[in-house]
Amino acid sequence: MKQMIFAALLATAVTGLAHADSAALLQQYAQQGASTPSAQRGQAMWQQTFAASGEFSERSCASCHTSDLARAGKHVKTGKSIEPMSPRVNPARLSDNRKVEKWLLRNCKWTLGRECSVQEKADFLAYIKTAEMI
Repeated sequence: MKQMIFAALLATAVTGLAHADSAALLQQYAQQGASTPSAQRGQAMWQQTFAASGEFSERSCASCHTSDLARAGKHVKTGKSIEPMSPRVNPARLSDNRKVEKWLLRNCKWTLGRECSVQEKADFLAYIKTAEMI
């Protein structure tokens, strides 16, 4: 019984950390010129297909991460498993700002063929945060 209570408290604490870090990132993006983040724009861009060269001529975020942020994904090129994006399912997902920035940089370059703007990063983050509520 004590273990169940401790596990519930730990999960709540970790989720609280994800909220705090993602809020700090959104504030940072606003200071860099992003307007109000839009989960709808983030979702639309998540689903959008981008032209690319090579073996995978079309890519989207959903190609690897799936359209359901609560499900695990799989990288289309490497086959590597990708943990769910939803902080509700994966509480560590938005808990480290450096990791969020690292993966946004890497994935934007691979998927879009360029770095994401601060507005696009804010919108993606807003979209991923909506998965906490679903």
